[in-house]
Amino acid sequence: MKSISLYVDKDTWLTRMHPFTKLCYILTAISVSLISGNLLAFGIFIGISLVILISGKIIRKVFPLIAFSFTILITIFLIHGLFNHENATVLFVAGPLKFYREGMMYALRISFNVLNMLLAFAVFVLTTKPVELVEDLERIGFSPKIGYVISSVFQIVPQMSGAMNTIMDAQRSRGLETEGSLIARAKSFLPLISPVVMSSLINTRERAIALEIRGFEAGEKKSYLREDKMKALDRILCVGMLVLIVASVVVRIVL
Repeated sequence: MKSISLYVDKDTWLTRMHPFTKLCYILTAISVSLISGNLLAFGIFIGISLVILISGKIIRKVFPLIAFSFTILITIFLIHGLFNHENATVLFVAGPLKFYREGMMYALRISFNVLNMLLAFAVFVLTTKPVELVEDLERIGFSPKIGYVISSVFQIVPQMSGAMNTIMDAQRSRGLETEGSLIARAKSFLPLISPVVMSSLINTRERAIALEIRGFEAGEKKSYLREDKMKALDRILCVGMLVLIVASVVVRIVL
């Protein structure tokens, strides 16, 4: 059965880690870096995320995301390096273009922030089963409706991608040209919009009916097939990361 989430089952220590521990890491990686405002802090957490992804055997899944982000980051460097309102010191000249130090440093800070968030979320999304996250949230008192929304967010990208591929294959079998030049691909994209939207609406309706049949709105207390697996190490890591966040706030205020 084809997976409808971004989860990659590698059976490593990272996939076995509790979802709340990985959520704490996202919070720590983003908040500590922003609170400190230091490029070194961003670099440290980017390095930690890369080590985690490599040890979790999912670094290859992150390469397309990094490649896509670099196209955006290059644009940020061009815009701020040339046109930032604080530009004053020329860093280097490329033909008729003058790149300024202030704009380049501002773009570097944005780039580190984007990469840090991207890699931190990749650690969580690629190694966490949506169903386990939803169950753990419901155990601590969250509404099943909130769990359903979170689960839908995890599944929407793979679902839309699968629907797009299926519809493209169907249209291609009917003679629609979907490959070739950029103009040809742009023309083939327009006929796909309506089927993809209609397919999404139908899937949403069918899912809502299935949930109602299974007693989604029932007020009775639910039982769970999977036991709570938050171990002592997970609790220690979460507490340690929360302490690190508090310490970064204290250091920023004092210094």
